[in-house]
Amino acid sequence: MAWISDKATSNQLKEHSNNVRPNDLESLLGRQQAIEEKVKGSGRLRRFSTDIKLMFSLIRDYWNGRYRAIPWKSIAAVAGALLYVLNPLDLIPDLIFGFGLLDDAGVVALCLKLVESDLHRYAAWKEHQQATAKTPSDN
Repeated sequence: MAWISDKATSNQLKEHSNNVRPNDLESLLGRQQAIEEKVKGSGRLRRFSTDIKLMFSLIRDYWNGRYRAIPWKSIAAVAGALLYVLNPLDLIPDLIFGFGLLDDAGVVALCLKLVESDLHRYAAWKEHQQATAKTPSDN
């Protein structure tokens, strides 16, 4: 029997995503290090560390206006998932040893599933930007 149902995970992600406003992104970016430290210290979340770094990169590029080829719904889902991870008193409080981060991992996994194609497009765009920056111009 699962400790947290798919429906409960979906409801938590939806609730957090629906409450995200554009100005919340700047605050979220300021908390990146705290979230990444929490992820590093958790066996349940550690496997998502690369994805979470990509999610923060996406939020940063969106916030700074460099990347806007993504629906707000996807940005809100990513931000909502990251804010959920930051909240220690969520569906299963993080203080419950061994189980407290199950819901966090479930919310992140669901978010990744929902925005997978948007993240792939962003990652390709980001890779292209980095390759273009390294290539000498043809002047």
